[in-house]
Amino acid sequence: MHLSLRRLFTLALVLFGTMAGGADAQGRPALSITLPSTEQVARSGPVVVASHMLGGGKLRELLASGFPARLHFTVELWSVGGWTNDLERLIEWDVVVRRLAVEETYEVVQVIGDRPFSLGKFAQLTDAEAAVARPTRAPIVAAPEAGRFYYQATLTVETLSLSDLDEVERWLRGELRPAVRGQRNPGSVLGRGLKTLATRLLGGEKREYVARTSVFRTSPATK
Repeated sequence: MHLSLRRLFTLALVLFGTMAGGADAQGRPALSITLPSTEQVARSGPVVVASHMLGGGKLRELLASGFPARLHFTVELWSVGGWTNDLERLIEWDVVVRRLAVEETYEVVQVIGDRPFSLGKFAQLTDAEAAVARPTRAPIVAAPEAGRFYYQATLTVETLSLSDLDEVERWLRGELRPAVRGQRNPGSVLGRGLKTLATRLLGGEKREYVARTSVFRTSPATK
């Protein structure tokens, strides 16, 4: 699949027109993960909040030009052992942000498994960013048996998805299912090469944030 000449031209303007720009005035990106109360720790999962994730002049320019942003969340439950810690289970989900040019809005979609859930459409990117920052309770719970555990959250933000851009857009329109999950057809080698180069020019393929909770205990009495 080939990117249109118009989109490539727009991308070139963004890449080379923003390299000399100053720091963004928005707040710094922050990822947090918070445990439920002691009484609920064996019944409810932790709450994840990703704040100010759409900041930065380059990312904002790309979003305004129609390039989607993908935020991939992973929450892991680890048990604490004497010598090593063990990964017990994990849960993953995505949030996709894109601009709808016809409607002049930003759409925020949360993807859990293969099911997309709209978080809304917004005229301002700051409002879309606020939707991304809504607290999300991760559907993962420690076993209600004696043990010591902690949660770790990892967020990967792709400023320009390495998945084929056209497939991402088709998936969001309901024509394809696997694009956001990273399963893609070969597509155009040239198109993917250009997008990979563009991503590197933006300062790296990915931005990653990690946060973890303190160690907590569970016991049969907390059921």
